[in-house]
Amino acid sequence: MTQTLPPRQSPKDWLAEHPEIKSIRMVASDLNGQARGKRVARRYAAKAIEEGTRFPYSVLNLDIWGEDIDDSPLVFEAGDPDGILKPTERGLIPVPWLEAPTAILPIWMFHEDGRPYGGDPRHALATVIDRYTAHGLTPVVATEMEFYIIDDRGRELRVPVSPVSGKRRQQAEILAIRALDAFDVFLTALYDACEAMDIPADTMISEAGPGQFEINMEHQPDALKAADDAWLFKLLTRGLARSHGFAASFMAKPYPDYAGNGLHTHFSILDRDGNNIFDNGGPEGSPALHHAIAGCLAALPGSMLVLAPHASSYDRFVPGAHAPTAAAWAYENRTTAVRVPSSAPGARRIEHRVAGGDINPYLFLAAILGAALDGIEQGQMPPAPVTGSAYGMDLPQLPRTWADAIAAFDASPEIARIFTPELRANFLATKRQELHYMADLTPEEQQDLYLDTV
Repeated sequence: MTQTLPPRQSPKDWLAEHPEIKSIRMVASDLNGQARGKRVARRYAAKAIEEGTRFPYSVLNLDIWGEDIDDSPLVFEAGDPDGILKPTERGLIPVPWLEAPTAILPIWMFHEDGRPYGGDPRHALATVIDRYTAHGLTPVVATEMEFYIIDDRGRELRVPVSPVSGKRRQQAEILAIRALDAFDVFLTALYDACEAMDIPADTMISEAGPGQFEINMEHQPDALKAADDAWLFKLLTRGLARSHGFAASFMAKPYPDYAGNGLHTHFSILDRDGNNIFDNGGPEGSPALHHAIAGCLAALPGSMLVLAPHASSYDRFVPGAHAPTAAAWAYENRTTAVRVPSSAPGARRIEHRVAGGDINPYLFLAAILGAALDGIEQGQMPPAPVTGSAYGMDLPQLPRTWADAIAAFDASPEIARIFTPELRANFLATKRQELHYMADLTPEEQQDLYLDTV
């Protein structure tokens, strides 16, 4: 039996039920996952909801500083024309981190004639999902998101003072209930906000770094909503942390001597009858599981720029530091890029473990799900699963530098099948510009740039 999604309330109905709302933010994701948009006064909200809004196509293709891309064909060459941005199916969502009652209206970009704009990252994921739908398939997706809470007021980053003890515990606290209890006020507010925003936040743990936490999202048969949830959770966590007097960071490696922030995804695939196509009744999984694994591995070199999109992203990939460095897979083995966790056969799934917390969730899920479907469509077969630590083995290595990842993305046939030419060109231009100008920044300036931006 197929899973049905709950109906979503229309923005007009939601606004009528929330007379306290003073303004709305009409917000889209650019290629870096940055929120771009406008503030609209409540009295004009109905018109904005009905008609959408406009801003230049180039706004979704800004660099990490928010600057235009040099020589972009979207800017002076074309006259910097506008696209039309319409509300997504998500509808209005409260903004719990602002003092004034406010709502976000997620939007995405279209051409004047109604066609989706090919450079919009949310449309990139929607296109991949449409490919699944054409096969009668539905990906079921969950994310695991790691972040640090940080006192960044001084010259050095530190864990915030515990509101309970008044002390700083600048040490790893893996699965420490003490760490969860110390920041219970903030974490409870975070869960309450997720509930208000319809973000399916499930289990949280204290992770390997000082002030580091991981939150798991529930599996859901709506990959677009899963990406929305991850994107909104990052906005929420950063905003809410500032209201509590500290920063929250999804930066790949805020501390050089502690674990980085990963963002893993678990996914399975349902057929028209709601059956998991990865399940063959046994622990090894079905041929479809192995085809999907092969597709993910084949696309890894080209996908690296999506999974590690920033200068600091590559600081995570150190052998023995819980971030994979090779294109390999295994059963129940966290040293590999692709893991098949132990589970009941009906819950057989893939865990993709490469990405950092600094990714754009739409491009991230598009790259992974697109690669898996490539493998299924082509009947690809993976190499044998590894056993033991993958770090010391002779395995195909992932790109280890930002420049190498840019080159691999540009040359990848897998990436060319997943993303539109326009998105690929825009993303490459963005990353090449950032690579050029990042060379002028000190490590401290890079840290300040990325800390609560990505």
